[in-house]
Amino acid sequence: MEDSTPKTTADTKPWGMEEKTFLMLMHLSQLTGYILPGAGLVLPIVMWATNKDAFPEVDRHGKNIFNWMISMLIYFVVCMVLMFIFIGLIALVALMIVNLIFIILAAVKANDGQLWPYPLSIKFFKTE
Repeated sequence: MEDSTPKTTADTKPWGMEEKTFLMLMHLSQLTGYILPGAGLVLPIVMWATNKDAFPEVDRHGKNIFNWMISMLIYFVVCMVLMFIFIGLIALVALMIVNLIFIILAAVKANDGQLWPYPLSIKFFKTE
């Protein structure tokens, strides 16, 4: 006799969690770099790479996050060059604050089921 109740398995969910929760955590995982250097780059990429083929929304959000991380790296290098004059320090502090705010906003939007393109993000990977 077959059981007619719908089954939800870990195979139908990214890492065994609801997709919206996973997307939110994928955005928030960038903040791990503030605690453990390098983890803020590696963790979102691993989360994206392991689920991008099975879940189209994960792929879209992952590309969005990756665009932002590459853009942040470019902006960081520019700030470091500008450190030779005082403006680089101010720009670096502003960049870190903007990064924190944008990550939180993107995570909230992802939890609401929306893709929020990071402002100031250079589009290296097309998300749509």
